[in-house]
Amino acid sequence: MQVVTEDRLTLFTEMESKYEQKDTEYFVSLLDHPDYVIRTRATCILVDFGGEDKIPHIAKVLKNDENELVRHEAAFSLGQMCYSSAIPPLTDATLNDPSMFVRHEAAIALGVVGSQDAKETLEKALHDPNKPVVESAVVALSNIQFMEKLSKNEKFAKLTGG
Repeated sequence: MQVVTEDRLTLFTEMESKYEQKDTEYFVSLLDHPDYVIRTRATCILVDFGGEDKIPHIAKVLKNDENELVRHEAAFSLGQMCYSSAIPPLTDATLNDPSMFVRHEAAIALGVVGSQDAKETLEKALHDPNKPVVESAVVALSNIQFMEKLSKNEKFAKLTGG
């Protein structure tokens, strides 16, 4: 288990300053840092900066990071960003990540993005060998269905002036 080291604290101070400068390249470079805590923070910060241009960087973390906690955070983050361009990497993680923990989070994230394009993947995830992944797929599919209904109701309300 890693503990908070002096090096990490020094880096956190530097990260604060780079955060205030919105230094995207600096945080992208930290996605390859040997410390998983730093990689996780860098992922969160890039998402906080916002913008669809961050999706490929976070998707790369989701696909390639050795640490399942970091990949889990990347899946969560892609969901929070709500861009349809996050669907392909989330789809891949939902169906193929070796960690049940990551597959579960990627399925939930697909539901948060809320696109019809995710339905097929989530229906496949209903057959995952791990119950938490199956339950996450159920929740995600329900969310997509709810958003679909809400959208239709809003359109109907606009059409009827209600």
